[in-house]
Amino acid sequence: MRIAIDAMGGDHAPEAPVKGALKALEIFKDVQITLVGDEAKIKPYLPEGTAITILHTDEQITSEDEPVKAARRKKKASMVLAAQEVKEGRADACISAGNTGALMAAGLFTVGRIKGVDRPALSPTLPTADGQGFLLLDVGANMDAKPEHLLQYAIIGSTYAQQVRGIASPRVGLLNVGTESEKGNALYKAAFNLLEQAPIHFVGNVEGRDLLNSVADVVVCDGFSGNVVLKTIEGTALTVMSMLKEQLTATTISKLAAAVLKPRLKGLKTKLDYSEYGGAGLFGLAAPVIKAHGSSDEHAIFSAIRQTKTMVEKEVVVIIERKMKEIENSLKEEL
Repeated sequence: MRIAIDAMGGDHAPEAPVKGALKALEIFKDVQITLVGDEAKIKPYLPEGTAITILHTDEQITSEDEPVKAARRKKKASMVLAAQEVKEGRADACISAGNTGALMAAGLFTVGRIKGVDRPALSPTLPTADGQGFLLLDVGANMDAKPEHLLQYAIIGSTYAQQVRGIASPRVGLLNVGTESEKGNALYKAAFNLLEQAPIHFVGNVEGRDLLNSVADVVVCDGFSGNVVLKTIEGTALTVMSMLKEQLTATTISKLAAAVLKPRLKGLKTKLDYSEYGGAGLFGLAAPVIKAHGSSDEHAIFSAIRQTKTMVEKEVVVIIERKMKEIENSLKEEL
């Protein structure tokens, strides 16, 4: 199995991508990794004789670049070349912690879409109180959506949850302002009707306040709403941990209490840690393309590699494409 990694993407590049790749090679003996980026900056983190290939380029896409223009014009950028490795069959999948919009553009322009998917979705797995997590899609690939897009997201998300997370019958919920079937605007009312008829385990509308209590395994929404939810959850988690730290170090007594609670607090931090779940998949593309968090450390990159490996092994893209074709044929028969 071959995975191309953008070694120059993310806040801690190239150190985090390189060390994450080395950690993966220690555990996954069947994985071959190509690091794409500036060889002179990558090599200081690579021990001699390491079985990692470097594809050199000194061009990269930064967070300041306009995503679509950068993906089109910077043909030799590390992110674009990683996607090119997939397109030309030298890699089965690619990973980047770089500019999200540019990776989406590179995925569309270079890797291409699955037939039957109108718009790919950006889909992270977010933490829940029971530690199981839930898949949220879309979180920003498409700010405007049609009911048919939300239907496609539901099928894609359900397939991923089955194949990668091992959930036999994933519960799919539609993010809304209330649980009643008639709630929401025209988009969500129409989407509700489509999801009711889809070959998935649809549990109806779900509210934002219930997401972290495992109300569903897959939650579907438009990219605008999903992005707001994603950043609210991330910000809340960071704020809660910061407030706890402040209170537990305020006095001598609280510091003593913190020492006793330290193992429990570490467990809480792990539950809230995005790096445990891997990256956000760009689902709907013709091969696995994973967006790791911009602040990914080596453990987060390792988790993204583990996630990508599972997607390739389980042939998630092939299964999604097959399901989309089955639904298309079914609709034709009804007409």
